[in-house]
Amino acid sequence: MWGGVIVVALYFVVITAPLLVLMVFRVHSPNAFVFEVARSIALSSFAILAMQPLLMARLKWIERPFGMDVVSRFHRSMGVFATVLLLLHPPVMAVGGVGFSLLTSLEWPWYIWLGRAGLVLLLIQTLSSLFWRSLGMKFEQWRLLHYILAPLIICLVLVHSWEAGDDLKETPIRVLWVVLAAVGLGIYVYHKVVRPAFLARAPYRVAAVEQETYNVWTVKLAPPDGTQIYPYQPGQFHFITFQRGEDLPVEEHHWTISSSPTEKQFVSSTIKESGDFTSTIKFTKPGDLAVVQGPFGRFSHTFHPQDKDLVFIAGGIGITPFMSMLRHMRDTNADLDVTLLCANRAEKDIVFRSELDQIAALERPRLKLIHVLSRTEQGWTGETGAIDRDKIQRFAGSGLEQKVFYVCGPPGMNTAVIATLRDMGVPYGRIRTEIFSL
Repeated sequence: MWGGVIVVALYFVVITAPLLVLMVFRVHSPNAFVFEVARSIALSSFAILAMQPLLMARLKWIERPFGMDVVSRFHRSMGVFATVLLLLHPPVMAVGGVGFSLLTSLEWPWYIWLGRAGLVLLLIQTLSSLFWRSLGMKFEQWRLLHYILAPLIICLVLVHSWEAGDDLKETPIRVLWVVLAAVGLGIYVYHKVVRPAFLARAPYRVAAVEQETYNVWTVKLAPPDGTQIYPYQPGQFHFITFQRGEDLPVEEHHWTISSSPTEKQFVSSTIKESGDFTSTIKFTKPGDLAVVQGPFGRFSHTFHPQDKDLVFIAGGIGITPFMSMLRHMRDTNADLDVTLLCANRAEKDIVFRSELDQIAALERPRLKLIHVLSRTEQGWTGETGAIDRDKIQRFAGSGLEQKVFYVCGPPGMNTAVIATLRDMGVPYGRIRTEIFSL
């Protein structure tokens, strides 16, 4: 808890630091109030932009208290917030005394044009981040654009503010500006260049590739010789960059870890063919190399040892974090009650079916397993339809407000199930999920 409080406090101090420095070193201002508001908007916005790379640099001390899903959504929200503030900056400056020629005239110094260019690129960055799917962009195209524009925007805004702002003629704010820019750009270089190069020096090796269903594969990765697998909690995820044959793409993707931390020989991810890249997973071969970075996330029962009566609700490949947790419970003889509602389209889509049956037959954990198919199939005698209020009530039993629900599946299913649980009286604090897209 305190780790999260400290991180939030530090972030708030940093983004308000420009205003605090001005208050301490420049108490009296000769400018009009509206003009000062416009300048304050710009100063705080630059601090926010400079800290954006820090939020997504996968630094454990930032990610650990919240989980990367929360950090990534906060990163996106602050990006939108900074964009709105900087869009307000020019018109408020115009009202504050500069004049509306700031918005309409072409006769302005070069550093004003740099500011305009930075604002346009920031707007492109924000809109493409929010609507890349609607714009018909592929994820890799959006990510490349994001990586190119991020440092460029920081540099443009830095130079513009350095040349245009009277406040930046004073030593204290200049020192702060250099520090903010150095931290933002330095962390960016570390995250995108230095750390990947370091990790690539000791890649993991593909130990096995196992087919789970007609379109789902488990890739087992062994650590470099003489080293151990990094410590992780069941249900967490990691980033993998496969280095395979010349004809196969090299892209970084994040996948849930499906193995248990009790497994010391390898760490595995179970991957469904659902796109251009994942359709090539079946061509991965033992001996191929992979750069692995992890673990991340807080979607694990081990972070909440007080939870004893668990309800897992999985949709499709969303079973993977639950498989990791159940394997860990099995291997540690955990004294837990678990109800697993596992939804799939068809019987052939059920992943880990045999192993789930084996765990359900054990004394510990006490697993109640219910498969639900959305399509009616001949010979199927189990549950059909969606995981709705009726099924939750029938299989999770009474006293739902005392149980803890873990939900992982497609976004539509997650939203519907969480809404149903809330309608059934389950408090938010007893619903755990991870919702993010990088």
